[in-house]
Amino acid sequence: MNDTKTIDTLFNQLDTSLVDAYQVGALMYSPGTNGEIYEKLLSGVWGNCFSLALCLEDSIDDSAVELGERTIAETFHQIYESKEKLPFLPKLFIRVRSPKQIAKLYRMLSDSSELLSGFILPKFVPKNAPYYIEEICQINYKNNTNKIYMMPILESGELVSYHTRYETLDQLYSQLLSCREYVLNVRVGGNDLCHLFGVRRNVNETIYDIKPIASVLSDIVTYFFHDFVVSAPVWEYFADENDNWKTGLENEMRMDMLNGFIGKTIIHPNQIPVVANGLKANAHDVADAVKILNFQNPLVNVSKSAWGTRMNEMKTHANWAKKQILLAKIYGVR
Repeated sequence: MNDTKTIDTLFNQLDTSLVDAYQVGALMYSPGTNGEIYEKLLSGVWGNCFSLALCLEDSIDDSAVELGERTIAETFHQIYESKEKLPFLPKLFIRVRSPKQIAKLYRMLSDSSELLSGFILPKFVPKNAPYYIEEICQINYKNNTNKIYMMPILESGELVSYHTRYETLDQLYSQLLSCREYVLNVRVGGNDLCHLFGVRRNVNETIYDIKPIASVLSDIVTYFFHDFVVSAPVWEYFADENDNWKTGLENEMRMDMLNGFIGKTIIHPNQIPVVANGLKANAHDVADAVKILNFQNPLVNVSKSAWGTRMNEMKTHANWAKKQILLAKIYGVR
């Protein structure tokens, strides 16, 4: 009997929390004051491979916060009342400005809160982390229907200076580990970090070309990768005559994946298919992943790859192989 485990079987054996975290994928931001979200979802024009963040922070003016809150509540109610009509319902998140907004918005959503995947927490630092965490935990203690996740964004000045970076990362890691079950992704605010240096990448450059920022990104992944999925920073470009923006996004996504990031913050629907395709697993990698996770030779731990082009080492490539199975199952194979 052939007992080789298939992609589906291997996928079903993986940690389900990782599945939820990987499924965030392309997270598209929209201002909280945007009243056309329901109509766009109903039309299906954005496809079926993205998550959606309704933003009450940097994308709207200070004077428009209450309008944004009301608009978001109305949007959730619209979707809740007619969700059966939607061709695709993405994971829905709300990016707040402060911890106190979380309970207020959750109450405003009422029954439609069952559509909410979680809150995005901007400028997450050791000083405000306990307040954010307390609000998220309180909601989950009272909520018996669906888990409400948080996705903190690391983007503060304390992460830039070597004098404060590692102490800050140590504290944030410990704080998030205390509520790990509610942390869906750790996210990185690339534009905020670039702002601190007064730099901005062009369409033919990646954020990894900005060496001080690349250093921060590397340290964040190194601190958090073992216990959390870390998502890559935003790509700003979405149009030009020669599709240079698309090539630039593809290049940056390759670097994201190579450096251990999963998922991408985006700001325009044009970017959704590019990110979705970039998250697909490579066919060669999937073949090797299946071979690695099925390997049973009691005498050796190495073999040549499925395509006969490289070495597979069963112990050292196991975590990589699990990642390929997750990507293949959720996003497909290219």
